Amino acid sequence: MGTFSCPLRLTSMDGDRSLELDALVDTGAFYTMVPGRLLDQLGVDRADSVGMVLADGRTERRHTGSAWASIDGRRVATRVVFGGDDGLVLLGAYTLEGLDLAVDPVHQRLLPIDVRPG
Repeated sequence: MGTFSCPLRLTSMDGDRSLELDALVDTGAFYTMVPGRLLDQLGVDRADSVGMVLADGRTERRHTGSAWASIDGRRVATRVVFGGDDGLVLLGAYTLEGLDLAVDPVHQRLLPIDVRPG
């Protein structure tokens, strides 16, 4: 489950709308999950759906879409999952990998990964 929070900016793929969010860094989640009403505000299209295993062991199908994610000046186009309207934003591993960020749960921070060859 989540370890700590960080600021996350989500922007529509056309760049017209964006939201500043407080995201829980979730070391157990593959995709970034955002309340559906917020993704609807951004104009994120519901592209397809994926099977999600929830914390209680149930499996649900959830719609996905695409948005730009930004943290500390790093930006990546990422897949986002339409979550429930509980207000919880989970930052998943797929987005972190795209941003070249690693999780330091001990010091509760994100660390840049040096991806230069050589």
